[in-house]
Amino acid sequence: MSGTTLLLNLAGAIALLLWGTHMISTALLRGFGTQLRNWMGRNLNNRWMALISGIGITGVLQSSTAVSLMATSFTAAGTLGLAPALAVMLGANIGSTLVVQLLSFDTSLAMPIVLLVGFIVFRLRDDSRHESVGCALIGLGLMLLALGLLSASLGHMEATSVFRAVMQSLEGDVIIAVVAAVLLTWICHSSVAVVLLIASLAGAGMMTPATAIALMLGANIGGALPSVMSASSPVARRLPVGNLLIRLLGTLALLPCLPLMATYMARTDIGLAQWVVYLHTAFNLLLAVVFIGLTEPCARLLTRLFPQQEPPADPGMPQYLDEAGLEVANIGLSNSVREALRLADMTSLMLNQVLQLFEKPVQQTMDKVRQLDHSVDLLSAAIRAYLADIGQDGLSDADADRAQEILMFVINLEHAGDILNNLAQLAIRRTRRGERFSSFELIHIQAMHLALLDSLNLAITAFLREDVAAADTLISHKETMRKLEARASREHFRKLQNDKTAWAESGDIFQRVLRDYRRVHHHIAALGYPVLERNAEHAPAPGLI
Repeated sequence: MSGTTLLLNLAGAIALLLWGTHMISTALLRGFGTQLRNWMGRNLNNRWMALISGIGITGVLQSSTAVSLMATSFTAAGTLGLAPALAVMLGANIGSTLVVQLLSFDTSLAMPIVLLVGFIVFRLRDDSRHESVGCALIGLGLMLLALGLLSASLGHMEATSVFRAVMQSLEGDVIIAVVAAVLLTWICHSSVAVVLLIASLAGAGMMTPATAIALMLGANIGGALPSVMSASSPVARRLPVGNLLIRLLGTLALLPCLPLMATYMARTDIGLAQWVVYLHTAFNLLLAVVFIGLTEPCARLLTRLFPQQEPPADPGMPQYLDEAGLEVANIGLSNSVREALRLADMTSLMLNQVLQLFEKPVQQTMDKVRQLDHSVDLLSAAIRAYLADIGQDGLSDADADRAQEILMFVINLEHAGDILNNLAQLAIRRTRRGERFSSFELIHIQAMHLALLDSLNLAITAFLREDVAAADTLISHKETMRKLEARASREHFRKLQNDKTAWAESGDIFQRVLRDYRRVHHHIAALGYPVLERNAEHAPAPGLI
């Protein structure tokens, strides 16, 4: 077999191994990511519980990078402390070593069984979770198949002179070996795959024990880099940088011991491939034992190194739309919800500014309303573009429904902001004619304003908590708003019956104000319908109650 053919076979086997890892993590996150994320948010305040959780979740997802992205989203949001998040990552590092341990055994018989079971479960389309589990099992089967192909390719490659020359270039220089493994792991985005590759090379007799240990240490460092690179804010960098520093310190502490360890390994009957797997686990266990009691000091140090960034001058610039959320759907949806709440805050502020214009019209307040309307449009466009990019590998039914709810929330608030900007222009138009809104008009405007604020609060509650009662109350407020508009309009007509000249301009502006307030409420009330529709879909049929 030619060297080119061997290289292509090796590259194809590695690609299949990486794709299998990717299939497992994305399928399980798509099907169960929301449940995992909610569970992590409620149960990770204790560092020991966080450590165990990190081990378990990484064992299921087979990706410490995915766990790092979820934990980072919690720390950036302030819902999970940095210290327990560091404990989660210590556990995640151990969990990834357990995956390596499992895949290092002879799994030639398990591979076809796992693929067959995965295909059967995938075909059970009654529930999207069946599809996710099936995809994950198929991904596991592909990983096992890739390991078999990898072993066969390495057996032939051992005899090639070029490959021996490459491996010999790493001998005697552990720093170069560590750097090479770091770069390879960063490119592959999978320490599991790279450690398995190193174990396969070591088992084929292509490297010395010292080189194998150095490559294993480099793979551990490289596995922490993808999360660091994807973090887009100082707060989001705290956790991945902390995980990277812990692995760096462990590597620096272990490098002087390499000759002694290599000598001991050579005297034992255990194969070098097994030693690589065992030392990979031992290294991460040792880091967990040493640093589990130091998570609080590490958290304080990282907080000082990466202080809270000042919010952007323009509130319309997104603060939480991290690119890492595009890879993990439930993280991206959480980021979108946080920005949507900022949008709701700006809409509430616009409401108050518009009321101030009716009560005391000044140009400075009008400028604030215009700026807020611009910010609402800008942030809305950013959220919509972000939602369109989430879930490149597909969304679960629940996540797709949630994405649609967020989109409706954002679009309706954007339309409400446009109408509020029109209301502000009506207030200024009345002022330029040298007139003020009368006390009678202000009383009715204030009543509708309070009803709008109440409905906006109900909309936010229904949106955040999937609160059916709040959504139902919100919809019922449409009738309240209709009555407020009808009463104000009716009484206004009665007051203007004896003053026909005033109606031509002043009366028309007031009627338009009433109409636009009701239009704003229409968009806010529309936010309750998705919650009610989802509840109706999951409710039992009348004949089954």
